[in-house]
Amino acid sequence: MAGFTLGPALLFCPADRPDRFAKALERADAVILDLEDAVAPENRAAAREAIAAADLDPARVIVRVNEVGSSDWDADLAAAARYGTIMVPKADRGLLDAMPAGFDVIALCESAAGVVAAPELATRVSALMWGAEDLVASLGGTSSRYADGTYRDVARTARANVLLAAGAAGIPAIDTVHLDIDDLDGLRAEAEDAAASGFSATACIHPSHVAVIREAYAPTAEQVAWATRVLDAAAGEEGVFRFEGGMVDGPVLRHAAAVVRRSLR
Repeated sequence: MAGFTLGPALLFCPADRPDRFAKALERADAVILDLEDAVAPENRAAAREAIAAADLDPARVIVRVNEVGSSDWDADLAAAARYGTIMVPKADRGLLDAMPAGFDVIALCESAAGVVAAPELATRVSALMWGAEDLVASLGGTSSRYADGTYRDVARTARANVLLAAGAAGIPAIDTVHLDIDDLDGLRAEAEDAAASGFSATACIHPSHVAVIREAYAPTAEQVAWATRVLDAAAGEEGVFRFEGGMVDGPVLRHAAAVVRRSLR
C-alpha cells in the first residue's frame, strides 16, 4: 500500500539481545524486537527491561509481543508502550476482543483460525502478516515446503488469503520470513514475487537478507522509465489507448503508478 512507510525489509531481532538492537536498526528499514519465539520464557522479564530502556527511533521499531491471553501479554504491552507499534502473533478473532488501545497493531495470521479471521482482523488493525510454520503446525502438519523449497499449497493459499484480506481493507500486507539463511536465491525469488503480488514488505531473520529484499522490491531503471512514459502518455488520452505495441487501460496505469511509488521508497 502507498501509505506503508516501514518497508521493505523488516529485520527480526531477539529482544534479549540489546547489544544487537542498534545494529539491526541501522541495517534494516525497521526492526522487529521479538519477545515471543526468539526469547526463552525465563528471559522475557530481562528482555522487556531492555526494550523499555533502549534508545531507538520509535517510528522504526515494532515489538512482537506474546499472544493474547498469555501470562506475558500485559507486561509485554507495558514494555512496548513507548514504541507504539506491536505485532501480535497467532492472531485470530480473540484479538478483536483484546485490541490494546494506543498501539498500531500488526496481526500475524499464523494459524488456521487466524487465516480464516484475516478479513475481519483487517478492519481493525494497521497491517497483516502471515506465518507458514506455525500455520502448518496448527493443522497438525510437519512441513510448510516441498523438498525443492517451494511452499505447499496450504501455505500458498494462506499467503494469498492474507494478502487479499489486507488489500480488500486497504492496509499493508507483510510477507513472512525465509528460514533458510543461506538460500539467497530462494529468498530473492520469494521477495520478487511478494513485491509483484502487492505485499508492502518482507520480514527477515538475518542481516544478509536485507539487501536482497530491498533489491527485490526496487523496480529496475527500465521498469521506472516505462512506467513514467506510459503515465505521461496517458495524460493526453481518454480511455484505452495503444502504447509501445501494447494496450493500456486503467489496471495497467495503476500498475505503472505502483512502480513509480516503489521507486521513491
